[in-house]
Amino acid sequence: MGLKVYINGEYFEKNEAKVSVFDHGLLYGDGVFEGIRSYARLIFKLKEHIDRLYESSHGIMLNIPLSKEDMIKAVVETLKLNQLDNAYIRLIVTRGIGDLGLDPRKCKSASIIIITDNIKLYPEKMYKEGLSIITVPTPRNIPEALNPQIKSLNYLNNILAKIEALNCGYEEALMFTAHGYVAECTGDNIFIIKDNNLITPPAYLGILKGITRACVMDIAKKIGMTVKEEVITRHNIFTASECFLTGTAAEIIPVVCVDKRIIGDGKPGKIILNLMKEFKKLTKTDGVKY
Repeated sequence: MGLKVYINGEYFEKNEAKVSVFDHGLLYGDGVFEGIRSYARLIFKLKEHIDRLYESSHGIMLNIPLSKEDMIKAVVETLKLNQLDNAYIRLIVTRGIGDLGLDPRKCKSASIIIITDNIKLYPEKMYKEGLSIITVPTPRNIPEALNPQIKSLNYLNNILAKIEALNCGYEEALMFTAHGYVAECTGDNIFIIKDNNLITPPAYLGILKGITRACVMDIAKKIGMTVKEEVITRHNIFTASECFLTGTAAEIIPVVCVDKRIIGDGKPGKIILNLMKEFKKLTKTDGVKY
């Protein structure tokens, strides 16, 4: 039996799961989404992800036709149906079916899609040895144009930066703000460690306030680190003692080289390895069981 996909209250085989070509999520990227993980039949930080999904939809005046409680039930039932113990969940809400114009009023009802599968963002080797990344000229969208707190279906800004990295032989790109400050990578938040300080760019610069990002900041405080949200420059990255990325799909991955500059001693540092260990513990306790 293949994986089933939830679409508007019904389940379809993976190969039969379809949306209308008139859906504004397809035509214009008009919609929102969440990426969620489950570990050993526990959906990690599900409430936080659902809250953010509804905040994103509210920000674009998109009414979700399910309550938060019913949305959680739909996610749980989809995982149970697909008999997945460990999974990546993609929860999508589009504006729905309309016409070929932009007018959202033509879309009578939002569409809800829940996909459950597995994901591997980076090879396992990179988690053990560290990731080499490159900075790219494509800047992060300015938050005044499209606030990154809205996880919209339009990720073209991130994709263009990803293409630039791939063209240069790198798996990941570091993006800057329009003023030249460090923002985030194409799908992950970035942290540096310097003198027992954990530092990450503030949300007002135009980054997503990642859920894994928040977890790591809480863990760091508990193990006695000073956590700072402050402006970071390219030079700050080069001279950090440790560096790493966070995201739901990526989890925590060490960065050992940026633009050919070796970070620290060129290996995943002790603090990062400890944060990774503590994060793994958290994934076993904080969430909704199914």
